[in-house]
This record gives sequence, structure tokens and C-alpha cells, in this order.
Amino acid sequence: MTRTNAPQYLPGFGNHHATEAAPGALPVGRNSPQKPPMGLYAEQLSGTAFTAPRHENRRSWLYRLRPSAQHPPYVPFEQGLVRSGPFDEAPPSPNRLRWDPLAGAPGADWVEGLVTYGGNGDADSGAGVGIHLYAADRSMTDRVFYDADGELLIVPQAGAHRFVTELGVIDAEPGHIVLIPRGVRFRVEVSGTIRGYVCENYGAPFRLPDLGPIGSNGLANPRDFETPVAAFKDVDRPTQCVQKYGGRLWATTFDHSPLDVVAWHGNYAPCRYDTARFNTIGTVSFDHPDPSIFTVLTSPSDTPGTANCDFVIFPPRWMVAEDTFRPPWFHRNVMSEFMGLVTGAYDAKVGGFAPGGASLHNRMSGHGPDQASWQGATNAELKPHRIADTLAFMFETRMPIRVTKWAQETPLMQLDYDDVWSGFEKGTVR
Repeated sequence: MTRTNAPQYLPGFGNHHATEAAPGALPVGRNSPQKPPMGLYAEQLSGTAFTAPRHENRRSWLYRLRPSAQHPPYVPFEQGLVRSGPFDEAPPSPNRLRWDPLAGAPGADWVEGLVTYGGNGDADSGAGVGIHLYAADRSMTDRVFYDADGELLIVPQAGAHRFVTELGVIDAEPGHIVLIPRGVRFRVEVSGTIRGYVCENYGAPFRLPDLGPIGSNGLANPRDFETPVAAFKDVDRPTQCVQKYGGRLWATTFDHSPLDVVAWHGNYAPCRYDTARFNTIGTVSFDHPDPSIFTVLTSPSDTPGTANCDFVIFPPRWMVAEDTFRPPWFHRNVMSEFMGLVTGAYDAKVGGFAPGGASLHNRMSGHGPDQASWQGATNAELKPHRIADTLAFMFETRMPIRVTKWAQETPLMQLDYDDVWSGFEKGTVR
């Protein structure tokens, strides 16, 4: 893929934007005029119920070349590796799990290279998450995808990605995240091998977390989220449209590209965020802070302070705490943690946790630094130290994460993961 015509973006998280790829395509003063400009078709895309409170309501008006309803029936698309909850095909495991990076099959596009590792809840109830990884080396040609079960938080780990969506074009690479709302169609173009992670959020849409005592600034700033300007494809040839609905994949074929939105306005749109702009907050006295201080986005639940899902990153940062064990401490957590590594090394795991790999520490499973990391941090000279060239992240969710049969049986699973906590000596009590 040749990077030409670099996409343009509009700043701000959750803003109401108005954009048109052809001047005059947006109606003025009304959403659905009797005759929209240029013979376009008006369509509302609603991400929340019509009667949701104004501050939570998400919807956009699209003006497209053809109605999106113009297609034949969907039929099952037997990709075989993607699913949703209830995740009951394999017994739940309380064990700590870790996987090597996903290799992927040669010649696979993004849909073909998508694999479900696990999740919780189910899409029909509007609670829980699905967790997927992907590896691909071919662009989606004459194929688009959308997810009717949840919104997609995509974390690229390797390679240059281009997301060509109904509402515009997003370029992303490792270090970016891309948020694609439920129901928005897109395809993924590549120029080599790509790899990454996906959190499929069945619950409340992701939003910026409250800052509380931090004040009005810090963490992810709204202005740094970028929404694409309108761009459309006027293509009159068959295009397969794959959707995820009810936990499985379905497909139909349009006689044209459904990425044909010439103009749109609203606050329901895809966006990207560069994690290098995250304003990391940490201690300047003692003790390692709770990982919640690294939250980028949160999907709240009906229990205040207990998220359906938090997206947390561990980016480059300074460590200056005095008389403190600086890596994350040993702990057991009511929340379940699925971790990935984009680049570098994670400061609590010296080896074994590789970029593109993953780990799962479920509810109340004891975990923390491995023996080598603990030994190094315990004996380190405590001077200001910068952790550079690293980006780890976590999907943290209030319900246990059940892994799929594939994830339990794949040779990518590290069967010796428990061994990283061997070799700790008994404390001395006098």
C-alpha cells in the first residue's frame, strides 16, 4: 500500500463534527430534507437509544450515494475463529495464562486473521467484552467489515494500518489506538505484515475517565483524539460485507462499495489516539501507584467505580519513588486483567512476555513480578530512572475472562508460565 493522500483529522473526543468530501453535500438547517443535496440519501446511524440522555446520546447523520439497506440477505461466513459470549465452549480456568505472539496464516486479510482468545458476558445483554488478536499480510480487497455486537478498540502492534471507514480514513501504526463504533463499516489496508489486539466492548461506549483529585488536566486529553474528515468510495463493483452479529460472522455482497458516505455530521464516529501524547501521572514521593492511574478509556458499568472494561497503558515514564519497590507489586485483584505488549519490555517481566504476546490474570489469581524482575528491583540503586522504549497495555474487566477452546489448546500457550514465580526464598522472622 502506497501512503498517498494522507488523511485529515478533526480534533476532540466525542465532539459533534460536521464534514463533507464534496462542498455542498451537507444539508443546511435540517437532517433529512425532502431532497438531500446531490441526490444523496440521508441515514441516521444511532449508537445509543433515541431517548438516551443528551450527554450520553451518540448518533451521526450520513449522506451517502446509495441507501445502506440496498443489499441481499446475509448468510453465515465460516471463518471459524471468531465468536462472542457466553464463552462456555471450554471450562473456565483459574490459572495464570500466557501466550507467544500470534504468527498468522500467509495471505490472510484482517478478517481472516482475527482470532478470539476469550471474553466475558455476552453481546445480547449489553455487558462484557470479547478479546481478539489478529495477524494479516493482505489488504481487504472488495471486502468490508462491521461489528453489530460491540464497539472495537484496536491496538496495532506491528506494521502500518489504514482503516478505510464509512466516515473517513484513519492511518495507524504501533503506538496508536483506533476506536471504531458499533455498526461502522470499514476495511483494513496493509503494506506488509500487521499484528495487533482488539477489545470488543459489548457494554457502555468507551469514554474518558473522570480525573477526580488529579484535577482538570492529565492522562489522555480530549483534544488529542482525531476523527477523520469525510471521504467516500464511488466504486461500482461487487463488495463483500462481513458483519459480526450474535457472536458469529455473516456476509452478503453489495453491488457497490458501501463506503460511500459523502458527508456526515454528529458525534458517533471512529477516531484514533497517539499514546505518546498520554500525560503519565506517577508518584514523586513513595509507593507505586495503582494501575488505574494509567487509564486511557473506560466503559462504565452499573456499579460506580467498577468498570465493564478499562483500557490502561504502561508507556515510557520516569521512576523516582524513594524507598519503594518500583515495578508493579504482588497483588490479587477482583478485576480480571488481559495484558498485551506493543513494544519493548514490561518492567515486571524480564523475559517470556514478548511484543505481540499476551497474558491473562483472572479474578483473584496471585500475580506480580517474576523472580528475576523482583530480584533486580529489590537490589537496584534508587535514583531517577526512565523506562524508555516500552508500551504495554491492559484490558481490565469486572468479570472473569473465559478463554476459548482454541486459546487453551494452541501451541502458542506457554505451559511453563507458572515457573516464573519459582525460586523466591522464604522470609526470615526473628
